[in-house]
Amino acid sequence: MISALAIGDLESRTTRKLRRRLIPLLFVLYVVSYLDRINISFAGLTMNAALGITGGQFGLLVSIFFWGYLACQIPSNLMLHKIGARVWIASILIAWGIAAMLSGAAQGVGQLYGMRFLLGAAEAGFFPGVLLYLTYWFRRHEQARMISLFMIGLPVASILGAPVSGFLLDHAHWAGISSWRWLLILEGLPAIAFGILTYFILPSRPAEAAFLTPEEKNWIVAELAREKQHQSGERSLSVLRALSHPRVWHLTFIEFMFAIALYAMSFYMPQAVQSLSRGYSNTTVGVLVMVPHLAGLIAMVLVSRSSDRRLERRYHAAFSAMVGGTALMLLGTTVSPVVSITLWSFAAIGIYGFLGPFWSLPSEFMTGFAAAAAIALVNTAGGLGGVAGPSAIGALAGRTGGIYGGLAFAGVSLFVSATLILLLPKRNLNRLILVKDPTA
Repeated sequence: MISALAIGDLESRTTRKLRRRLIPLLFVLYVVSYLDRINISFAGLTMNAALGITGGQFGLLVSIFFWGYLACQIPSNLMLHKIGARVWIASILIAWGIAAMLSGAAQGVGQLYGMRFLLGAAEAGFFPGVLLYLTYWFRRHEQARMISLFMIGLPVASILGAPVSGFLLDHAHWAGISSWRWLLILEGLPAIAFGILTYFILPSRPAEAAFLTPEEKNWIVAELAREKQHQSGERSLSVLRALSHPRVWHLTFIEFMFAIALYAMSFYMPQAVQSLSRGYSNTTVGVLVMVPHLAGLIAMVLVSRSSDRRLERRYHAAFSAMVGGTALMLLGTTVSPVVSITLWSFAAIGIYGFLGPFWSLPSEFMTGFAAAAAIALVNTAGGLGGVAGPSAIGALAGRTGGIYGGLAFAGVSLFVSATLILLLPKRNLNRLILVKDPTA
């Protein structure tokens, strides 16, 4: 009979190995992913004038990425579940790296539209695929922290990418090629390199993990099977029934409203900061943009840790959204650089603090193929928010002569998202929908 002390040591050792061997790679991949998604916001500081891109066209340029993203999201996540994370995630990385680099060769806004669409299609399966992948390795009470450690890549992409992108815009004028083109080309290269690396080192399931001992593999497989059995003990749902379930759609509406604000911050903060002073170089803009994302990074870790410790998701996510929404709505009331950067920091704190608790919710009531499809559907709503948000902000900017009306609209969307998440039942969510993989 194995003693409780031995089991505790096995649990601690296995969890520590999983965290150290999987999360750093996934984190780096997300940094690369999000940087290629949002670097158009920095490229636009000089690209828009060079190609004669209007505010409305830039909004469409941002949102068209999500058209391809939406079209491929659910099929891509089902493919990952079917053929394995190692092969599929590696393929996704290489494909989007090529599309990102080709964007730097575009000769007009029409070609940029095409490249951004292809980039979205290629990247579609990565984020929901990793969320699903984490459920193959970590238990429910660990998932908010693991998701947040992975999703730290989101603010880090801006913390690292903003000053690098600003520097490239100011200094990369090699071979007679515009600096915004070099920005897109150079920042697309890491995706291809890490795609090749992922193919060789990322295990798809615990049984393939060479860094675990047989005892550790058996323990984590047994623990996850026990949780899955507990989740799916009452009834099973097919993929189609899971996709049509009201609770899944409740989460999609929350994510849709939240994503409007997320992408408003991601794509329009550089322009807003640049407008604070004509004396700011692109490098200075990059450094200033880094500050709010750094504040958001700290909040993301602290909020997710608190959420896991208390096993509470609703209030953590809702309060974070309210903080971010208030800050976005107040941005148009000041022209002070200090106050503006402070408000952007609170916007980032609220937006990033929301992510860990919210994305822990789907895995509390879904498993298997149904989980793959439902997580992708919820994230697809984020893609729709990525279409709606930038498009609305671009349209409002054209009518009002500035982006602050659009940012206030994004702030309201966060309050709607907070309200919707508070309407989720207080009782444990795993009693709401018990989804079993029908192929198991």
